[in-house]
Amino acid sequence: MRYRLAGLDCPSCAAKVERGLRQVEGLQDATINFVSESIELPEGMLDEARMVIAKLEPEARIVVLDEDRAGEAESGEDEEAEDRFQVPAMIASGILLLIGILFYQRLHDTPYSWAEYAVLLTSYLLTGWPVITRCVRNLARGEVFDENALMTIASLGAVAIHQLPEAAGVMVFYSVGEYLQDRSVDRSRRSITALLDIRPEFANLKDAQGLTRVRPQEVNPGDTIVVKPGERVPLDGEVLQGDSFVDTSALTGESVPRKVSPGSTILAGVVNGHGMLTVKVTKAFGQSSVSRILELVQNAASRKAPTEQFITSFARYYTPAVVFGALAVAVLPPLLIPGQTFSTWVYRALVMLVISCPCALVISVPLGYFGGIGAASRNGVLVKGGNYLDALAETHTVVFDKTGTLTKGVFRVSKVVAAGGFTELEVLHYAAAAEAFSSHPIATSIRQAYGKDIPHGEIQNYQDIAGHGVSASFNGKRILAGNDSLLDQAGISYGECDAEGTVVYVAVDNNFAGCIDIADEIKEDAKTAVVRLKKLGIQKIAMLTGDKESVAEKVARRLDLDGFYPELLPEDKVEKVEKMKSVMPNPKRNKLIFVGDGINDAPVIARADVGVAMGGLGSDAAIEAADVVLMEDAPSKLATAISISRRTRRIVRQNVVFALLVKGVFIVLGSFGVASIWEAVFADVGVALLAVFNAMRTLRYAGD
Repeated sequence: MRYRLAGLDCPSCAAKVERGLRQVEGLQDATINFVSESIELPEGMLDEARMVIAKLEPEARIVVLDEDRAGEAESGEDEEAEDRFQVPAMIASGILLLIGILFYQRLHDTPYSWAEYAVLLTSYLLTGWPVITRCVRNLARGEVFDENALMTIASLGAVAIHQLPEAAGVMVFYSVGEYLQDRSVDRSRRSITALLDIRPEFANLKDAQGLTRVRPQEVNPGDTIVVKPGERVPLDGEVLQGDSFVDTSALTGESVPRKVSPGSTILAGVVNGHGMLTVKVTKAFGQSSVSRILELVQNAASRKAPTEQFITSFARYYTPAVVFGALAVAVLPPLLIPGQTFSTWVYRALVMLVISCPCALVISVPLGYFGGIGAASRNGVLVKGGNYLDALAETHTVVFDKTGTLTKGVFRVSKVVAAGGFTELEVLHYAAAAEAFSSHPIATSIRQAYGKDIPHGEIQNYQDIAGHGVSASFNGKRILAGNDSLLDQAGISYGECDAEGTVVYVAVDNNFAGCIDIADEIKEDAKTAVVRLKKLGIQKIAMLTGDKESVAEKVARRLDLDGFYPELLPEDKVEKVEKMKSVMPNPKRNKLIFVGDGINDAPVIARADVGVAMGGLGSDAAIEAADVVLMEDAPSKLATAISISRRTRRIVRQNVVFALLVKGVFIVLGSFGVASIWEAVFADVGVALLAVFNAMRTLRYAGD
């Protein structure tokens, strides 16, 4: 179950609460995401989680998400209340700090320097008191090392060596930086939420009394709603009346509007164009496409990428290491180097503590992945977690299923070849009769090509021969329709058919009558997908199919694939994928992606490093089985997903390198006395803000 976790003011607090929850029986899988302010809990463990959180972070609270967005309104009210006290305190503290700096000598020259202490300590406490109280509270709970402790130790140390302007300055600028950072993160959250939030506000319910505006949650399957021009469709349904074009870009990333008419399926979240539509609701709001998409995107934040996991672990050891390093800098040089004073080296140690705060990393890295997942969703790709986004960036091999993925999965008769004195129409007529009871797509295509009804009463002795074809008697004639093995078993000689697709051989009374070529059209987007993937540097693009080698070869040649593997059963596909993984140059680092069209490919989707399902909006099974869902039947969306993943990881790495580099430089400068506390606090605040702003670039993907 997913809930909102309000009241957490720092990422280290989130990590601490998560660790505390996972130590409780039944909560080992609890996950907190500071960026999305969300918490994932097992069913029925809400009360236990609240008890743990109350002990670790009394200010934090779990909010049950109400679908009418009450939680979001509450969040906004909390921010306004916080601003009412925090902003005036920072302004007053800043004014006092300015007075203390400008008139420092006069204030210092008062008896016992009381005026200096009065002005600068007041400035210090106005912004520093919340930091100090959090530090003390965390110490009481055994949490010794976090950013509150770093700032408290650094500022109190400055007071101890009578560097009051620096002490007050640390707290003022730290508080201002934290405030700006929090607001930047909040604004980033709202930006992502606003771009992804395609939930409709209302539905026009049609009944005997007319139209009533209601919440979408109040509409039941079977009810009738009216969607006016320009309105967002509130629920999945079937169009009963009206013609229009709908904008599906919010769901699929497809820019071209789609035409809908009576009988068309319409999905929640799309925007109606110019026409009035009457729609019969087929799914409740909770099961609608828009609800499923939002749930997947929101839950994706709980699956952390390896970089996120590393940064979380890194911060746990980094802060204690810095504290002990600063302690060594403060104590060892005065003891070991003649003529050195404690005040000089304590000051340098304080500079190290100020610059070492890990907030820039702990916030910007998950924010970057959150933005990347949002960018993918806006482009019609659902990525179920930062870990899968990271894996996409390391793609070495892409393997496509053929039917329904690279091809349309819609069979049609492309050619009829007659033999033995039969005409093409007779061959098609006898084949349609033999296939009259079959539900196979090939049988359907033959009947559609024939275009006439076959009286079922004239068909006798119908037999479906698994893996080979069908046998039936029609008007006293015995007909066989199937593959070449069927005719081999019957001892019937036949001629080869030059065909592009699947071949159906037809025999009448043990005489070869001809063959029918059943072609599955290649998707217009398939060639584009292969070209874009090769441009991205994908080393191998292959195809798996159950079709015959001749059919697979023609598709592979037309798409310029690197390899193909025909005549495979589902279990054979798994074996083939495992073999391809084993021959990759670095199986641990290089990833193999398999792209299929739903539940039929579930075993191999599960076995691949990243399983991708095509057209997920139409298949619940595909959404459940896959790690990534392409919401439009366009294979080229995979290239879009890989591009977004690589861009996201590049930006995340920029933040990591930039933050560590700047902090490393200032730690060295501070150790040698070149950098002061003023420069350290400006550098710390600046790095954090720049990292947050840079992370938000992941959301703005404009294409290749």
